[in-house]
Amino acid sequence: MKKTNFMATAFVLIFIILITAYGGTKGQAAVDKYQVYFGGGATGDQEGIFTSVLDMKTGQLTEAKLAGEAKQPGIITIHPAGTHLYSVGHPAGYTGPRSGSVCAFKINPATGALKLLNSQSSQGKGASYLILDPKGRNILICHYFSGNCAVLPLAQDGSLKPASSVQQHTGSSVNPTRQTAPHPHSIILDSAGRYAFVADLGLDQVLIYKFDSTKGTLTPNDPPFVAVTPGAAPRHFVFHPSEKFAYTNLELTSEVTAFHYDSARGALTEFQTVSTLPKDFAGRNANAGICVTPDGRFLYVSNRGHNSIAQFAVDSNSGTLALLGNESTRGDVPQTIAIDPTGSYLLVTDKQSDHISVFKIDKETGGLAYTGSNINVPTAGSIQFRPIIPL
Repeated sequence: MKKTNFMATAFVLIFIILITAYGGTKGQAAVDKYQVYFGGGATGDQEGIFTSVLDMKTGQLTEAKLAGEAKQPGIITIHPAGTHLYSVGHPAGYTGPRSGSVCAFKINPATGALKLLNSQSSQGKGASYLILDPKGRNILICHYFSGNCAVLPLAQDGSLKPASSVQQHTGSSVNPTRQTAPHPHSIILDSAGRYAFVADLGLDQVLIYKFDSTKGTLTPNDPPFVAVTPGAAPRHFVFHPSEKFAYTNLELTSEVTAFHYDSARGALTEFQTVSTLPKDFAGRNANAGICVTPDGRFLYVSNRGHNSIAQFAVDSNSGTLALLGNESTRGDVPQTIAIDPTGSYLLVTDKQSDHISVFKIDKETGGLAYTGSNINVPTAGSIQFRPIIPL
């Protein structure tokens, strides 16, 4: 009993320290540096999870180094306490199928290196997104190819338990090549951890589930989904910090759809759809990433084809979006975009160019200024931040 109480107290203390570091004091930088992790999709000796250090004063990234070995770990997430990292893929030497599992790693607080704890079946193929619930009890994951999502509980030491819940999507939509079956592309929880939202590219729907953190279960909500324009293909989904609004980017039409959010019912109501491209652009394009600044004033979307970041102003009262402009990513096929916890920098992965670029965010105008920092990470996937706290 004493050991359990001690571990619980230690966890709370770590959590408080990290929350303080992430949030900081108003008007001053929270931390001087962040450890940044990148999921990688390369093969051979360049395969695994990479890490770099972001200097908050200069916006420069150090050369990326391999932090932990895993196969195709393009999607990663970090525990709210900053103690563990989770990825899709398999540990090095795994002899089974390439897709369909989640790995748990313990983070070395001094070096940022990752130590593999275990892996578990994710109950699907083609994992496209994973997150932790706000209480740090469960992993939620969705699968593009098998068209389902699942929950994997965590053990006390941060390792993974077998899946406790699986939800299979069914149906199709109008695009004859991309929407013949369900393709969940992202899964997100509201801040209370009561509802889960799955953007399904194949169904043209954002499916809504009730989530029970204690039981580790997903059950269809009422309403069970919100539909978007047929053929639009919702890819990712994000909440405004106020949670009065939410947004999904539409991959095939290069647009963003905005919703009002009813947190009591877990319901979404569409009120705006806007393009992410300049009016004079006539080439081919597909959206990829989407993110909102911590203060909720600006929203960004990556354009693959136009190779830019669309910059939107967000009306704080209505949630409506106004396109401010498009900033070149200085690379090819911008995939993931992520904003550091202080809202100072935006990082983008240019998948075709195999590099990460850093942009300074103007907190008054929402403009992006290239810092000149550009590092190589082979076929980088998702991006996660962890504050570096002097020991």
